[in-house]
Amino acid sequence: MKPSAIISFFAAATLFLGSAHGADAPVGNEHAMSKGYVPPKDPAVQKKLAWWQDLKFGLMMHWGTYSQWGIVESWSICPEDEGWCQRRGQYGSNYFGYVSAYENLQKTFNPVKFNPEKWASAAKQAGMRYVVFTTKHHDGFCMFDTAQTTYRITAPDCPFHTNSRANIAKEVFAAFRKDGFGIGAYFSKPDWHSPNYWWPYFPPKDRNPNYDLARYPDRWRQFKDFTWKQIEELMTGYGSIDILWLDGGQVRPPRQDIDMNGLAAMARKHQPGLLVVDRTVTGENENYCTPENEVPGQLLPYPWETCMTMATSWSYVPNDKYKSPGTIVRHLCRIVARGGCLLLNIGPGPDGDFDPVAYDRLDKVGRWMGINSEAIYETRPIKPYEQGEWAFTARKDGTVYALLLAKDDQSSLPETVSIPDELASGITQVSLLGYGALKPDGGSKGKRGWMIPAEARKQLPNGYAWAFKLTKSGS
Repeated sequence: MKPSAIISFFAAATLFLGSAHGADAPVGNEHAMSKGYVPPKDPAVQKKLAWWQDLKFGLMMHWGTYSQWGIVESWSICPEDEGWCQRRGQYGSNYFGYVSAYENLQKTFNPVKFNPEKWASAAKQAGMRYVVFTTKHHDGFCMFDTAQTTYRITAPDCPFHTNSRANIAKEVFAAFRKDGFGIGAYFSKPDWHSPNYWWPYFPPKDRNPNYDLARYPDRWRQFKDFTWKQIEELMTGYGSIDILWLDGGQVRPPRQDIDMNGLAAMARKHQPGLLVVDRTVTGENENYCTPENEVPGQLLPYPWETCMTMATSWSYVPNDKYKSPGTIVRHLCRIVARGGCLLLNIGPGPDGDFDPVAYDRLDKVGRWMGINSEAIYETRPIKPYEQGEWAFTARKDGTVYALLLAKDDQSSLPETVSIPDELASGITQVSLLGYGALKPDGGSKGKRGWMIPAEARKQLPNGYAWAFKLTKSGS
């Protein structure tokens, strides 16, 4: 993945009335979103996809040797003139010297505080229900015990290899699986360390292979075989896997063809029903779409997930600026109301732990979820989707929820609320989650007001969002 600028809202949000976004909501131009989604035909994949759509909230982790320098994941060794590829530090003025020093980080990577049970516990308390962990990013360093390369966490020249938990991906998956999480393996299709992707005979030019694949087909075939073998290792030696989350969309036909149909079939032979997310590559192997660091400006008619950083970087950066808990909650509410899931990324540090601020955010979001999760899990969008600062969801049994999104983390509940016209008809009871039933307060123009007593406003003081359960006659 690469850093994505958050851009301003575009005006033509076709399904929303009024201002459906707050000041803290990044909204996108549908960057990296599929325009031709192909629903899966395999009944087992269909079932897994429906299961995943009920989870709503997940944890992503970008972690590798780069955390020791506190820099962007992988991209600083890519010789492109992009802001996220800039090289800094004592080696930054010489590309080849920099790459050599970067790859030598393997020899000092020793995350002795690694404790995946601590992560799983914090994520579970936050209300997260699935995890996607980087088994390998574009730089090619493997956080699992692959037999295909020595550029891995378990190699003899990596000091962590003597640790009993050195096979990090396996330990992460086991810890989260034990806590009931869905398990996702992030895997980068490009591998800049592989001599069959960036051939050392030529200098690399950009993120793509640095040789003519048509002229050297055997070299590309070796890279394809290498990729298949690594993915098969993950599909056979790491327990049950629910999601194969593939990054690096430049690896696609016609030029960089690794036979994704065959690869997906091989993976599902070992993991029946596996969701394959060949992100940004529209077609049958993109089982759900993954806008990056964006909240789509409207309801999307296919399964999707916003992958978003909790801080500003995908990877660990010292003293990074983290989103407030209310901002995270409001993103989650908007995303769910627009039909998606939120995959929130935290980059562990070089010692093997999260920044304390990340734990604080998980704790505060979890306190909110502890009260309001029934308006999030196992829901689907319902018209009018959003209106003003309201977002709406519905459970499969027909129960409707109206989520009032605070303007900021310091906001408090109003004394009365009025349910928008589209949902007001037939309502016999409104309950505030975390408090209970409210009393009607009349209303006009088709709207019905409901009083929020001082006791409720004192009991639910956080300025994140509040969920109202709507009961209609006959329900």
